[in-house]
Amino acid sequence: MSNKNTLLCLAGGGVLTANAFILRAAVDDGGFSCGLAAGLAVLALLVPLAIAVARDWKRGETKMHELAVLAVLASCALGDLITSACVALFMNIALLIEGKTASGAKGSLEALARLTPGRARRIDADGQEVEVDPATLKIDDLVRALPGDTLHADGEVVRGRSSVDEASISGEALPVDKQEGSAVFAGTRNLSGMLDYRVRRAGEDTTLGRVRDLILKAESTRLPFIRLVDRYTRHYVPLVLCLCAAVLFFNRTEPDVSARFVSVMVACCPIALILSTPTAVVAALSAAARLGVLFKDVSHLEALARADAFVFDKTGTLTRGELQVALLKPLPGIDELSLLKSAAVAEAGSTHPVARAIRDLARQAKVSVPSPDSLHEEPGRGMLVTWKDSEILAGNLAWMIDKGHQEEDFGHLAHQSAQAMSLLFVVQDGQPLGFLGLSDTLRDESKACLEDLRAAGIRRTAIVSGDRHAVVSTIANGLDLDSSHGGCSPVDKVARINELKEQGLRVVFVGDGVNDGPALATADIGVAMGAAASDLAMESASVALMNNRLDRLPFLLRLARSMRLAILQNFLLGALIIGGGVVLGAMGLLSPVVAALLQVVGALAVVLNSARLFRQGEELREDG
Repeated sequence: MSNKNTLLCLAGGGVLTANAFILRAAVDDGGFSCGLAAGLAVLALLVPLAIAVARDWKRGETKMHELAVLAVLASCALGDLITSACVALFMNIALLIEGKTASGAKGSLEALARLTPGRARRIDADGQEVEVDPATLKIDDLVRALPGDTLHADGEVVRGRSSVDEASISGEALPVDKQEGSAVFAGTRNLSGMLDYRVRRAGEDTTLGRVRDLILKAESTRLPFIRLVDRYTRHYVPLVLCLCAAVLFFNRTEPDVSARFVSVMVACCPIALILSTPTAVVAALSAAARLGVLFKDVSHLEALARADAFVFDKTGTLTRGELQVALLKPLPGIDELSLLKSAAVAEAGSTHPVARAIRDLARQAKVSVPSPDSLHEEPGRGMLVTWKDSEILAGNLAWMIDKGHQEEDFGHLAHQSAQAMSLLFVVQDGQPLGFLGLSDTLRDESKACLEDLRAAGIRRTAIVSGDRHAVVSTIANGLDLDSSHGGCSPVDKVARINELKEQGLRVVFVGDGVNDGPALATADIGVAMGAAASDLAMESASVALMNNRLDRLPFLLRLARSMRLAILQNFLLGALIIGGGVVLGAMGLLSPVVAALLQVVGALAVVLNSARLFRQGEELREDG
């Protein structure tokens, strides 16, 4: 039954119930008129209840809605159809609250689907604009976005400058400036200038499509505790019936035994318990998504509340990841441009920030960088490529040593300015060419983030990086981290995380998704920063931060703990309604109508308590 028909039944039943009260007071016909109105009200109000039960059975679910039907039918046995109608009315209202709340997940997905309305302006081979259905866009199509347009595909700007509102993807409140070479994402909105962009991903492969998938998966998952409860729900209805039978037996001599029986049955409807978890989960996931944070499984959000150790990658995480080549140190007989060209060729196929910095410098220096004939990336160590029968090796010192080269082969390592830099060593055809020094800076919010995490009770903070020990130690000392490990390969990062887990710590690993896949998957919770531009991060991480804001980490910790507290409060309220209702009903102190009204109050209280989570992080959105 649609929501519209349910509301019609509810409205009709409510009007008939009100008429029954009026007729009882105004018409003296032995109760025939009011009984008829109340009977029709019961029939109208039983329809949505019965359909809810049938829907549950069809889906193989056990939500215990049948208790509501049994309670209404049992109340009819009292002979007072007005009471029965009131019980049915209040139970319908409570179940309507439950249904509306449960549809919150679907509503958030529909809101995402509306992020890409209208038509796309595709530029054809003749340079003419043609309006097309966004679903027909293909890779390498050229699309134009005018001010106010929503972008319909992921792509790269080839012409134009503008500001783009990326709040729908990253949660960032401030627009992002775009120019030639900038990445743009489906679902974002062009604000000012005109942009022509080349489609790189379309349809379900876009960032927006992957965001939809993550939200769908997260909202369809269940907490471990709830999965445990689900195993025993099939026993609940028989247990309640036995309890009601006991009330009937022990109160068989009481004049109001039937009313007590019905009151207990109504009180046992676990509507508040059913709502306790999904309302809190939907509110928490929505609050996180508003700030550009997505979860693969809601259990990851719950597990985050119990985290007590944070391990960080360095580049792109605690630091800005905007590396710049600050030092070129070729060996004698090698000029700087030759060193730069060999390094750029080696890094031509890598997405690592080091590679981007080297390619940017080569472009600025107008150094022609041909594509290598073949390439192999050793995660966390470097690149090995072949080009014109030459073999070029570019990577960290540990890899160079493994390949048979010594630190002394590259010279100048005692150079004072090189000690605080990330170094990339280059070898061509077995001969060292020299090294490049790249500098990076700490994020402004790194120190505040770590202080907030420690204040929240995080016991251990650490940094693991493939960079040199000297660079990593400098970063760690500046941030007062508990430990630091440099020169780490992906395998080493996994080993460090496992060491902490063996100490009984629940570990959160934070990386940028570049060479961090194994570590993200090994940690109890893997958080990938800047995931909007990384397929690997979406696949490997438990949590995807669509932006690079470190202040999201303390927020997530607070959100996870608030969600867990809200669920506990909701459960206690639901248990109190059932326990208190059973006791008061069995003692004859709770009428069936009041018991039904209590279900409505309990459902509303649970929804309002969970709704507080929606407002979590609003101050970050305003600051963003």
